[in-house]
Amino acid sequence: MRAMNQDAFRKLISGQRVGLVPTLLRFFLGLAAAGYSAAVRIRNFLYSTGLLKTHRVTTAVLSVGNITAGGTGKTPLVIWLCNFITRDYKCAILTRGYKARSASRVMRRAKDERNTQHDIRYTTDEPAVLAQSCPQVNVVVNPDRVAGAGRAVGEFGANVLIMDDGFQHRRLARDLDIVTIDATNPFGYGKLLPAGLLREPVGALARADAVVITRCDQIDVAELARLETKLREVSPNTTIAKAIHAPVCVKAADGKEKPLEKLNGKKVFAFCGIGNPDSFLSTVRALGCNPVGSKAYDDHHHYTRDCLAETSEQAARLKADMILTTEKDWTKIAALDAAERDIPYLCLVVRIEFIAGEETLKALINETLPGKIPYKKPDMDVGGPDA
Repeated sequence: MRAMNQDAFRKLISGQRVGLVPTLLRFFLGLAAAGYSAAVRIRNFLYSTGLLKTHRVTTAVLSVGNITAGGTGKTPLVIWLCNFITRDYKCAILTRGYKARSASRVMRRAKDERNTQHDIRYTTDEPAVLAQSCPQVNVVVNPDRVAGAGRAVGEFGANVLIMDDGFQHRRLARDLDIVTIDATNPFGYGKLLPAGLLREPVGALARADAVVITRCDQIDVAELARLETKLREVSPNTTIAKAIHAPVCVKAADGKEKPLEKLNGKKVFAFCGIGNPDSFLSTVRALGCNPVGSKAYDDHHHYTRDCLAETSEQAARLKADMILTTEKDWTKIAALDAAERDIPYLCLVVRIEFIAGEETLKALINETLPGKIPYKKPDMDVGGPDA
């Protein structure tokens, strides 16, 4: 039986698919979600009561996570955090790495560009984006976050650790929990996995020290206000910031960055394999280009040369001037001879941009770090410039 793709699954759990078969499928997914909910609640209870042990390392740990499956903007926020924190501290990123090929790996800035590209191809998409965007930071890839933290501190001398996708990973103690909420689908259709996209109940947000609402520009003001009210009902004392995914430039196959104005009036074919493809396509439509077609693959899609050939053929049929994708997808197609295609491939570089609450969030971070770190980064420490 053919597996259901990401788009079809979302249409099923959102209720867009109607009829007897979808209704029955939702019923069985609801039964599975009840079992999942019980397991999540028991696990959280065991950690909250101390029956399951949390491990604390000798340095500060900041966690960036979410409560829904799919793209909510964690990676851009981790990049923002790194650029903010590395001005004063030596930082490392802890990430589990989706389907990582080894149990433990460290991606470091390499002097030889060929080695850097080899390392990026060898790992998975999010760690590769983090390594490229934060060359001054060690990215430790290990599903065992406690072991990864020990290596980051002991081997690389990090005094601040940023745990990517760490809200549900309670085994490693953290000093600050930041949760990203996607404004376009904040609570995953209101149901836990697999009946919805919630990884744990909405009430779990009470554990968060800060919430960053992302993609605020993709919903109207009244809807955003209702979302903020809901979040304050769940956790009245949590710091709330609001942000957008702001395109900053496009990157060509040769690595050179070009201004967004290069897209004005151009016929663009867009493709991606991310958790929220609609958001990317909405961003593309707002760039002043002429989107002539698009293709959305499942999140973490494994690209092949055949995929690129098919994409190029579709773009050629639609007379596209260029093909545009995300940074996450770019890390996986860079080694597939994208530069040799007749229609140029470009990567859209997006960074998080705060529209409210940035200074409050910075103050919270600055209040958290003093007293929790063994030393400040020496002035002579060699690191890359701020990304």
